[in-house]
Amino acid sequence: MRNVRRKPDKPRSRAHAHEDHDMLTIGPRAEQDFTTTDPWRALRILGEFVEGFDALSKVSPCVALFGSARKKESDRWYRAAERTAKILAAAGLNIITGGGPGIMEAGNRGAYGETGLSIGCNIELAHEQEPNPYQDISLSFRYFFVRKMMFVKYSIGYIIFPGGFGTLDELFNSLTLVQTGKVEHFPIVLYGSSFWQGLLSWLKRALLAERTIAPGDVDLFIVADRPEDAAAPIVAKARELGYLT
Repeated sequence: MRNVRRKPDKPRSRAHAHEDHDMLTIGPRAEQDFTTTDPWRALRILGEFVEGFDALSKVSPCVALFGSARKKESDRWYRAAERTAKILAAAGLNIITGGGPGIMEAGNRGAYGETGLSIGCNIELAHEQEPNPYQDISLSFRYFFVRKMMFVKYSIGYIIFPGGFGTLDELFNSLTLVQTGKVEHFPIVLYGSSFWQGLLSWLKRALLAERTIAPGDVDLFIVADRPEDAAAPIVAKARELGYLT
C-alpha cells in the first residue's frame, strides 16, 4: 500500500540546529546538566535511528539523489535531476534526498505523484534549511551521521549531481563503503561529465598513479550525461535483485 502523503515537518527550533556542533565540541563539563551530557545525547541519537528505521523499514528500495542545494529551477542540473527522478519513480523505485532545496528539491519534485515515493531526510542546520514541499515522507534529523545511515541502508543506488562539500562527502562515503565491501556493490552514477572530469582526471593522475587506490577502484562509478543513462543501470540493478519485473 502506498504511504499516505504528509506535508514536510517544519524544522525544530534553531537551538537544535547545533546538536552536531555541541557533540563534537570539547569544553568545560562541570556545570552541565544531564540533558547536555554525552550519555543523554546518546539516547537522542538512538531515538533518531529508531525513528528513521521505523519510518523507512517497510519502504521498498530507494535511489538516493545528491547535489547542490544552491541550484535553481532554471538550472540545467536541476532539470536533469527532476527528469531522472521522474524516470526512476515511474519505474516503481522510491527517491530519497536530503529534503532541502536545489537538486534535492528537483529529485523530490520529479518523484512526487509518480508510482514511487518521494522521501526527504532533512537536516537541521544553523541557517534553518526549509524542507521542500514535494515529499510523501518527510523526516528530520539533528545528526548528519544518522541521516547518512538512512541513505546507505535504504538505497540500491546513488546518483550524484554537481554539488559542493556535502555532495562530495556522500560520494566518497559511498565509494569507500563499496570499495571495502561494507555494502554490496550498487550503482554509483556521477551525472554531468563536464562537471566531474577534473576530479576524475585527478583520481587517475594522483591517486592511481601513486597507488593509493587500486586500478579497479576507478570502475566503481558510472558517468552519465542524460537522465535515461543515469537511471538505466539502477533500474537494471533493481530488476536483477527482483524489486522490479
